[in-house]
Amino acid sequence: MQRLAVVENGSVLIGHDGLIKAVGPADIIESQFKGAKFDNVLDASGMCVIPGLVDAHTHPVWAGDRVHEFAMKLAGATYMEVHEAGGGIHFTVAHTRSATERQLLDGLQSRLERMMRAGTTLVECKSGYGLELDTELKMLRVINSARNSLSIGISATYCGAHAVPKGKTMEEATQDIVAVQLPKIKTQIASGELQVDNIDVFCEKGVFDLNSTRCILQAGKDMGLNINFHGDELHPMNSAHLGAELGALAISHLEEVTDDGIAAMAKAKTSAVLLPTTAYILRLSPPRARDMLDAGVIVALGSDFNPNAYCCSMPMVMQLACVLMKMSMPEALAASTINAAYALNRSQTHGSLEIGKQGDLVIINAPRWEHLVYQFGGHQELIRYVIIKGEIVYENDKVLNL
Repeated sequence: MQRLAVVENGSVLIGHDGLIKAVGPADIIESQFKGAKFDNVLDASGMCVIPGLVDAHTHPVWAGDRVHEFAMKLAGATYMEVHEAGGGIHFTVAHTRSATERQLLDGLQSRLERMMRAGTTLVECKSGYGLELDTELKMLRVINSARNSLSIGISATYCGAHAVPKGKTMEEATQDIVAVQLPKIKTQIASGELQVDNIDVFCEKGVFDLNSTRCILQAGKDMGLNINFHGDELHPMNSAHLGAELGALAISHLEEVTDDGIAAMAKAKTSAVLLPTTAYILRLSPPRARDMLDAGVIVALGSDFNPNAYCCSMPMVMQLACVLMKMSMPEALAASTINAAYALNRSQTHGSLEIGKQGDLVIINAPRWEHLVYQFGGHQELIRYVIIKGEIVYENDKVLNL
């Protein structure tokens, strides 16, 4: 008995272990598995089947929205001007510190369910709105709880260096992270209390400089975390060079990356996690996706979901990537599946429809998968099923015919 068979022009069979057992032309698969029984058979005739989408960069654990700041941005305030006025990250930090663990978990579960309904089956989730040990641990526990209670796959990132806490210098914040926070997190990982996959730092002018970033990232790497950090967003910081030097798995943003930085990332096979929502909302020059792709950089996409960029939909991110960053639709799909899985060190198990990989699928009620990108904001009417490990986690009976 197998768990699920999806039949269209081709077939995908998923076993009870949640892994793909066969994928290919329907007639060949049918002959190979003649007489096999399935818990569920989905008829996807006239539809398209793609891998589950992977969101490689989100900040989904927080309390207190920042809708009031949107008007400031529309009036021309820059990210750092909002930050210096007491808004931005520090506003969210204050609300997150005062929120209970239950409140944070309720908010996180709701956001992850919205992402899942938009086709995301694996998502990176960061801490970073604590900036001190107790709240960072609280956020990581909330991410752990969501991992254990929801179907969606989660890659957890410690981002204690998201900003310099009020009342501390950059040097003091760096010392606290390296000497206090990371050792405690290491102890809790070893005891099985936490599962943390990646380490992140906001390497930026006025936040953490190159030396502090190197110190924190190296300390995380030494305890087995993947390096996956913010770099070259608002100013050219040589973050790309640093990431290549440290063997970073991924660097996010890169709006201000240099040609030499692009070349260094390509050589080191450090992936670029590009976030077109951020450039769109902050009216920044978009990341140079074409230059990166042409240089051989592994380009991934993320929603950058956070109180500043409130977007749960990877299909919308894909269209922004095509329009703002001149990516083709196949490039955007690869960047939202196999390349995003690579950025999270999951490309051996996620991101493509291959035998032995996890059975995560999105079934689109359209004759061509490109409609998911073409119909901007239309995913609610297009996505028929979302499947994780062979289980239907979202079934939409309100899809519309084209």
